[in-house]
Amino acid sequence: MVRAGILFAAFLLDALVGDPYSLPHPIRWMGTLIAKLERLLRPCFPKTPKGERLGGVVEWVLVVGISVICTIFLLTICKRIHFVLWFAFSVVISCYMLAARSLCTESGKVYHALRNGTIEEARYAVSMIVGRDTASLDEAGVARAAVETVAENTSDGVIAPLIFLALFGPVGGVAYKAVNTMDSMLGYHNEKYENWGWFAAKMDDVVNWIPARFSGMMMCAAALLAGLNAKDAWRIFRRDRLNHKSPNSAHTEAACAGALELQLGGSNFYFGQLVIKPTIGDDLRPIETVDILRANQLMYITAVLTLLFCCGILLFF
Repeated sequence: MVRAGILFAAFLLDALVGDPYSLPHPIRWMGTLIAKLERLLRPCFPKTPKGERLGGVVEWVLVVGISVICTIFLLTICKRIHFVLWFAFSVVISCYMLAARSLCTESGKVYHALRNGTIEEARYAVSMIVGRDTASLDEAGVARAAVETVAENTSDGVIAPLIFLALFGPVGGVAYKAVNTMDSMLGYHNEKYENWGWFAAKMDDVVNWIPARFSGMMMCAAALLAGLNAKDAWRIFRRDRLNHKSPNSAHTEAACAGALELQLGGSNFYFGQLVIKPTIGDDLRPIETVDILRANQLMYITAVLTLLFCCGILLFF
């Protein structure tokens, strides 16, 4: 009962407030910890594939361990002072683990730039939320990048945290975001991180394996409630959900592509290099700027369905 209350309140707080930029954020603290530990640990390990992989494992254990221990410590202190303080702190920490409002806000900036601004403003806005090169994107390319970001991050930014918060409370949510942030910062296939970030990338694949697939199925159900093409959402989800080098990244993107009757994915430039990627979905119609709003609607309905599912499990079991 209490955990369901925390989860519901955290989701509501994120929907209403999001992440105020002026306040401290535990995810930013994680990022600072990861960067500092990397600088500290790299000289301690041999510059060989085996040595760098070992160093990456040590950093992963330290980051996740420190994040979890600090959360447990703070929750314990709050509970000893008063239950209400513990509950409030649990809600705030859980809220920080969710990114639904942030996804909506940042992709909304892209939408408004495309509708009311210049293409340069739209490219800049989308560059804040994607890793690809944006300088040469046209309006369709900018809109597609924003839709893809909302779709892909529905899983690891919203649904997976909800699942871990439901299963393990605020500590579980923090542990998940520590794993996810490690992958975001270290899990690159380049000379610097190919070995150092190997373990971080693998562990992120492990913890997201079930949530990614659950997210894709929930998004198919959300497409039906949103009045979108639920039949194609399910068809494309089943057909194209593995059209990505990551085993988890394309599940919600495939469901979204089918629901919106769009073709997403495909090759893009990253740091000046063309990266060949398979497409996701069928090219049934040209992408529109308003598809950014449709993707956000789909994301929020998916999130609410997951919230209700998790709260129902917590209340009745």
